[in-house]
Amino acid sequence: MQVVVQKFGGTSVQSEENREHVIRHIKDALVEGYKVVVVVSALGRKPDPYATDTLLSLVDFPANYNSNREIDLLLSCGEVISSVVLSNELQKNHVAATALTGAQAGFITTEDYNQAKIIEVDPSRVATELETKDVVVVAGFQGQTRSGEITTIGRGGSDTTAAALGATLAAERIEIFTDVNGIMTADPRVVESARPIDVVTYTEICNLAYQGAKVVHPRAVEIAMQAKIPMRVRSTYSEENGTLVTSSRVLDKGTDVSERLITGIAHISSLTQIRVHSKENGFRLQSDVFKAMAEAGISVDFINISPTGVIYTVADMFAEKAVRILETLGFQPETTANCAKVSAVGAGMTGVPGVASKIVQSLTDSNVQILQSADSHTTIWVLVHNKDLKVAVNALHEVFELGNMN
Repeated sequence: MQVVVQKFGGTSVQSEENREHVIRHIKDALVEGYKVVVVVSALGRKPDPYATDTLLSLVDFPANYNSNREIDLLLSCGEVISSVVLSNELQKNHVAATALTGAQAGFITTEDYNQAKIIEVDPSRVATELETKDVVVVAGFQGQTRSGEITTIGRGGSDTTAAALGATLAAERIEIFTDVNGIMTADPRVVESARPIDVVTYTEICNLAYQGAKVVHPRAVEIAMQAKIPMRVRSTYSEENGTLVTSSRVLDKGTDVSERLITGIAHISSLTQIRVHSKENGFRLQSDVFKAMAEAGISVDFINISPTGVIYTVADMFAEKAVRILETLGFQPETTANCAKVSAVGAGMTGVPGVASKIVQSLTDSNVQILQSADSHTTIWVLVHNKDLKVAVNALHEVFELGNMN
């Protein structure tokens, strides 16, 4: 039995019209002789009634909720509804299909509600269903603990569900369908000159995804890489092949990764920068601040530590809670809300002098204020005001000539 795993995001399954495109892609795989495992996200985006953020608004999240366990019960409903709706429409189209929850599909997770980790996947139920069905539609983003509690595995979890099923079923390939035609050099909604990339390595797309490129979740790419299963990122609304994610870029028309200085520009918006200073005992400040954030379940990013203080970012939605906790500890945090993290990602920058200078000069020439910066071997990050986000991303995309990529 040859299997293809296809994942469709919320906008792809949002309406009956959109789902017609989904069904066409499923049928194409069936014509090729594959059995198809389909992973779906919740229907649409807020204010659609069953979208994840709409469900969260029912309990006034994050301002006023009492139980992470019950949040997971609530959120799991979105993908279950989506799986049943798509399965029903496949059957109307004379395709033998059935729907399964994440738990029924064999996902066992840790007990870390809202951010559970997959411990194991038992694909036996899915494999059994495929003996009599052509398509199994699995609710993404969810699983259950060994004691039977429903859990969710964090934003982007449907990508991870698809990759894990692809690995355990030894799938021929994993296809991630979205509303753009593959992986782009930048978000096309921000940069008009953004271009699709034919082939990228697993490592390249992981770096882009971790820095905000929302086409595919990095954990999903890591799973596919470990299992050596090719992943293709495609548009739901096109027949084009999109971007192939694999271990080599030999299909990329002779261009070696070392010759490509920057692969793409990614960004994350709606961040708050928090600065905590202390004139004495800065060492204790550092540990107290991050311990308090961890205990409150607040994810921190873009961390700069000095002997007298720390600077870091949190999502805007958690900023008020973070400040309240810090004040309770006796600190007087300073904040800058409505920030964005812009990242230039590329394995080709390693060991090449002048890349940071080029970034700073480009942003300075564009009148973009840099609030914070950091770098690694393959990524340079800058924090800017949200109002400057579009200008910043376009400036970096232009200075590295990414619009000219094939």
